[in-house]
Amino acid sequence: MILAETPPFSSHIAGWLAGLVGMEPNWLFSAVGALVVAAVILLLVVTPVGLGGVYLERKLAGRMQNRRGPNRVGPYGLLQSLADGVKLLAKEDILQRGADSPLFRFAPYLVFMAAFAGFVVLPFAPGLVAADLDVGLFYFLALIALETVGIVMAGWSSNNKWSLLGAMREVAQVVSYELPLGLAAMCPALAVGSLSLVAITDYQAGPIWKWLLWRDIYWAIAMVPAFLLFYTAGLAAAKRAPFDLPEAESELTAGFHTEYSGMRFGMFFLPEYAMMLSLSAVTSVLFLGGYHDPIGLSAPGKLFDGVWWWGLLWFFLKTTFLFLTQIALRWTLPRIRIDQVMYLCYKVLLPIGMGSLLLTAALRLLG
Repeated sequence: MILAETPPFSSHIAGWLAGLVGMEPNWLFSAVGALVVAAVILLLVVTPVGLGGVYLERKLAGRMQNRRGPNRVGPYGLLQSLADGVKLLAKEDILQRGADSPLFRFAPYLVFMAAFAGFVVLPFAPGLVAADLDVGLFYFLALIALETVGIVMAGWSSNNKWSLLGAMREVAQVVSYELPLGLAAMCPALAVGSLSLVAITDYQAGPIWKWLLWRDIYWAIAMVPAFLLFYTAGLAAAKRAPFDLPEAESELTAGFHTEYSGMRFGMFFLPEYAMMLSLSAVTSVLFLGGYHDPIGLSAPGKLFDGVWWWGLLWFFLKTTFLFLTQIALRWTLPRIRIDQVMYLCYKVLLPIGMGSLLLTAALRLLG
């Protein structure tokens, strides 16, 4: 099936800049246009994620525990997260005696960069993507591993045994769960024949029964387990309950960021919600049609074909639903032990991932 391509916003910006200086568009203007789109996405979409995510988690946790949550700072407590951010900025930046200063200071920046760089390849709407990479899915999975490097740097350089234990738990957990996460992600990539997140989204253009999760009964047998596997392994990659062993407040104080204070602590806190959002977004792209609506109005030739705000609306609704589900799971499930984490990965999720991938490959070969 050949789908109509919508020019990205960066192309329009590149053309406008070239016309402004009276030159023909070239690679330099295209690069500047992509940087402008990336900056806009970062400022308008990603930056409020931490503040909004903290507020939503507090409110949802309060409702689940029969209490109100934040309700003093601003209307309905909406400014509580902003007040907490200002407080973090005013806190003293402390360096532990005996800590490795360069690594200790650089680790939060690396984690921050890895968590937010994944948004560059996310197709928010038709044409609204900073960079449509041919290996976009591989790029996203690689950034998850890069974040782990920053966490290990933070735990080792802090000169604190609790931080080091938290970092070692993160290594064991993420390295293990990257296997089922990658196997689950390869199922839709193999079905579509591309690692581009835009191509995977456009392959699912049409009504709800065109989505990869339940395209037909045969694909559903492979994709439904892959969807559940990807979402579960994503919880472990984002260090969310019941897989929050690297932080484990009741055991390790605050885990790998025990010795951090001020804004450096905030730079660990904010990427956690950014990673939750990006994993929810990638899940919706791989299995739930991305920015396509469930009744098919955004399919080629239909009423909202190429309409960016319509696609952005449905992308936001799907991603928000998966994001809120992660929050609800935190306040529903207890934290499991590290040996149970390893058992679940290698003896339950990994065989399911291999089975789903083999079944997807067989269906692909059969046509």
